[in-house]
Amino acid sequence: MGVISGGVLLATSPWFSVFSEQKNTVGSLARIGVIGPGSRGQFLMSFLTKNPKVEIVAVCDVYQPSIDSALKIAPKAKVYNDYRRLLEDKKIDAVVIATPLDKHYQIAMDAFDAGKHVFCEKSIAYSLEETYKIYQKYLTSNRVFFVGQQRLFDPRYIHAVEKVHSGEFGEINGIRTFWHRNNDWRRPVPSGKLDEQINWRLYKAHSKGIMTELACHQLQIGTWAMRQIPDKVMGHGAITYWKEKREVYDNVSCIFMFDNGVKMNYDSVLSNKFYGLEEQILCSKGTVEPEKNKYYFEEIPPAPAFLQLINDVENAMFGSMPFAGTSWVPETANKNTGHYLLDKKPEGDGTSLLLEAFAEAIITQKQPELIAEEGYYATALSLLGHQAMEEERMLDFPDMYKLNYLNHKSIEVAI
Repeated sequence: MGVISGGVLLATSPWFSVFSEQKNTVGSLARIGVIGPGSRGQFLMSFLTKNPKVEIVAVCDVYQPSIDSALKIAPKAKVYNDYRRLLEDKKIDAVVIATPLDKHYQIAMDAFDAGKHVFCEKSIAYSLEETYKIYQKYLTSNRVFFVGQQRLFDPRYIHAVEKVHSGEFGEINGIRTFWHRNNDWRRPVPSGKLDEQINWRLYKAHSKGIMTELACHQLQIGTWAMRQIPDKVMGHGAITYWKEKREVYDNVSCIFMFDNGVKMNYDSVLSNKFYGLEEQILCSKGTVEPEKNKYYFEEIPPAPAFLQLINDVENAMFGSMPFAGTSWVPETANKNTGHYLLDKKPEGDGTSLLLEAFAEAIITQKQPELIAEEGYYATALSLLGHQAMEEERMLDFPDMYKLNYLNHKSIEVAI
């Protein structure tokens, strides 16, 4: 694979080592069952069916329209309406779990017990305790465990983090992440009785809303770039605009604090899409915006002489205004057009490579380094941020849920 080259990439993204035996696995087959082939599950299936090393042998759902749509993608798949029967099938090597969040825990635990390799959509589970127990089950299972954090395989993000880790932009001094939309997240339902089943993301019994559905992607970028896990979080959430049949917040703000003083901000508003989504890594010598495929240095080349003259006149004029103070100078961020991380923006978001990696890991039965831990902490931080908003107080990352990873060291506690 062209994207995999050199020790620098593997130092930044060690999980790419899963492709090291790719040529040797030609002709091998990973037999996968999909549990929860709704919209997200079908999206994953669309990539899996393009891989000659994968066969989707089974699908399982309690909602018949989802089964009907899934069979159009994998017409030979065996159909189940009880995931436990699917797990009994000895011909199935692995499962993809794309159910509502509150169902992840039991299905994942049962899948490991059944000897299956597991791909679980993010977030991993509904609570910190469930997330930790799934991770511990994986450690003792001798099975492969992937989480749906596709940015780990997105060439833009990989190159961005490579450049950050190389020191090209200096020290990280702040991280801003946001994901803004303008819709209520509601899907049409054939019957009001099915609203909670289909629109499960809007109900507290099944979801933690923005944090577990969106923030988990972006918080992982911050910890990946920092190579640290934050120790504290505070935040606030509310329902301010989309108030009909909704129990989860439609706008959130969180601040995650690292022990070196750096802060990672997360914001999401579901009633304004102007700024869209982005992760901004703010360093002493530059800024990286991986979603936009761009980076910017703090010091930009001087403007042509005529423009420089205009700037000097404006600076002198504004500098004399009493409301601005004598040291104020107009900022130049809008004049810094930056540089592209990659010459051509990738067509996908890393999902295809993520699923290819999962298939390779199934076939070789080798867990790629650190990918489970990255997924674990992305979920844990999302859940902790949600808890801080619910309790309206600053929270420390609980010692009992820390792993031996980066700056965190686990403490063995029975739960």
